[in-house]
Amino acid sequence: MSDAYVNYEIENGVATIEFYHPKGNSFPTFQLEKLIKTIDELGQNKEAKVIVLKSAGEKVFCAGASFDELLVIEDFETGKKFFSGFANLILAMRNCPKFIIGCVEGKVVGGGVGIVAACDYALAMDNASIRLSELSIGIGPFVIEPAISRKIGVNAFSELTLNPKEWVSAEWCKDNGFYNKVFKTEEELKAATQEFSEQLSKYSPEAMQNLKSIFWENAANWDEIMPQRAAMSGKLVLSDFTKETLNKFKSK
Repeated sequence: MSDAYVNYEIENGVATIEFYHPKGNSFPTFQLEKLIKTIDELGQNKEAKVIVLKSAGEKVFCAGASFDELLVIEDFETGKKFFSGFANLILAMRNCPKFIIGCVEGKVVGGGVGIVAACDYALAMDNASIRLSELSIGIGPFVIEPAISRKIGVNAFSELTLNPKEWVSAEWCKDNGFYNKVFKTEEELKAATQEFSEQLSKYSPEAMQNLKSIFWENAANWDEIMPQRAAMSGKLVLSDFTKETLNKFKSK
């Protein structure tokens, strides 16, 4: 595989979205927009009763936002737009009337952590360790924080964000409510995801939609918070500290 994509298929009431990017399943803006559009469309598709979100490959579930795009940001508006990408994705996942089930295989970094946090339920392999690396380059996981803190609480979020160079294990994630279940093999993960999503697809769509609205009822103000958080990052990415740090990455 060499070309980035976002594809989906619907079978037995389950819509499975798969994304891929050759650079660690990272997300350039165009691919984030494609994923947002896909989630919006499936949310209105009567054939899809529940959505499974997964990535291709085994080692990295998602490396976050595109580092190539981050490196060339030179003004505030471009920076704010860049960091709004994951904000818009998380809002689309919140607004989707269908349950979104994360099927997580491989490491999860930065914005990818926000994606998993925005899933309504997450099953993972034991190789799905996570890391929030933003502070190490002079910014912070501001945009994705509401989704993560909603899932695991502020204390666990601070443990992640204040240790940006440390990976935490899938078991830590399960103990803190980030993952619902963890499996040792890919076969077990796939089987469990299929069984769980197909069982959900048999339940009342109206009941599930009402349940989801309850799950997310404390996120009603995110439409205001997310743009503010994107602006924070858009400003900080232009700071001398961040520019110097990013230039070090360029020269490697």
